[in-house]
Amino acid sequence: MLEILKTLCRVPGISGDEGEVRAVIHALAAPFANDIKEDTLGNLIVEKRGTSRTDKRIMLCAHMDETGVIVTGIDGDGYLKFAFGGSVDRRVVLGKRVYIGDNRIPGVIGAKPSHMLKDAERDTVPEAEAMYIDIGASSRADAESRVRPGDTGAFDPRVFEFGNGFIKAKAIDDRVGCAVMLKLIRDTPPVDCVFVFTVQEEVGARGAATAAYSIQPDIALILEATTAADIPGVVEGRRVCTLGGGAVSPFMDRGAIYDRGLWEDMKTIAERENIPWQTKTYISGGTDAQTIQRAAGGARVAAIALPTRNLHSPACVAKISDIQSMLLLTQAFLASLRV
Repeated sequence: MLEILKTLCRVPGISGDEGEVRAVIHALAAPFANDIKEDTLGNLIVEKRGTSRTDKRIMLCAHMDETGVIVTGIDGDGYLKFAFGGSVDRRVVLGKRVYIGDNRIPGVIGAKPSHMLKDAERDTVPEAEAMYIDIGASSRADAESRVRPGDTGAFDPRVFEFGNGFIKAKAIDDRVGCAVMLKLIRDTPPVDCVFVFTVQEEVGARGAATAAYSIQPDIALILEATTAADIPGVVEGRRVCTLGGGAVSPFMDRGAIYDRGLWEDMKTIAERENIPWQTKTYISGGTDAQTIQRAAGGARVAAIALPTRNLHSPACVAKISDIQSMLLLTQAFLASLRV
């Protein structure tokens, strides 16, 4: 599963431009799927029979898209103007590498140098409009020969393990959920499931809404990455969750209140099976649950998430042991749904 995660994190897939990562996921899932299809919006839907039956229609959901940049224009000197695709922390992108378009043209995000800043500008983070991407072009015509407005860009794709069982990569949110689902598809889940790799979650959980209307699940389990602020200077109650503390089972976020019964079941299962788990200590973030629970006739929703530092940045950091806990808790939860 870790190798699947690394493979997926290296592939670009900005919201609305998920074609490349969808193709990789399709190739990994197809040999093990009972049915696989792409819907009109671009979600990849995989049906997989389990080892046992259930009287519920079960949907597992993880989004394929990642945050990044989209080119909005090219100035006379060949610098690219851009907007962010999804919510990106502007503080961490200056000086970072991005790769633009199908040809992965390398560039660096820049802004006005510090020695030219006015006093009032020194204590503020520049807006995206004040930044640019330098692709080493000599003119507008040179840049236009390689890049065009509408091209998307992904952060540096390099992945590495470090320290005591940590991993750094872009797009751990939510390629980790995709990796867990691919592992379940390969190994056969405990019950029949519909696995949905959704699009455009980072810009409003759009793909999940259309998928939920067509599938109409009784229960939807969202597999995600969630913010961990277990860093210096953050008091304990605002750390949300902790790397190394196990999988996260949230009871609420900014977009959804999760089904109380399913959340209680999740706690019981984790404790019975000795699976490390935690919940959020601070209400933050949102997932595809916010649209799934309200689609068609509604669905009961639950989530299992990976605590991740530096979410929506070029350098997400997670702990490998938490990824394993995430998989184990997902398997145990699905097994509890057997008839």
